[in-house]
Amino acid sequence: MVEEFSIEDGELKLVKKKVTKREIPPDIKAVKLLLEERGEATDEELEDERRRLLDMLNE
Repeated sequence: MVEEFSIEDGELKLVKKKVTKREIPPDIKAVKLLLEERGEATDEELEDERRRLLDMLNE
């Protein structure tokens, strides 16, 4: 949000206000939700997941 003010009669007056919205892709929302619910993964969990994914690719 961007707001512009000017000084009139010694007081600040809001002149312009711009609100922008940015759409976040659903996959990023899902990842953020999972991370918030689950917490950060340990190094061991990450290594296990890496091995699992590599095994899937090699099939």
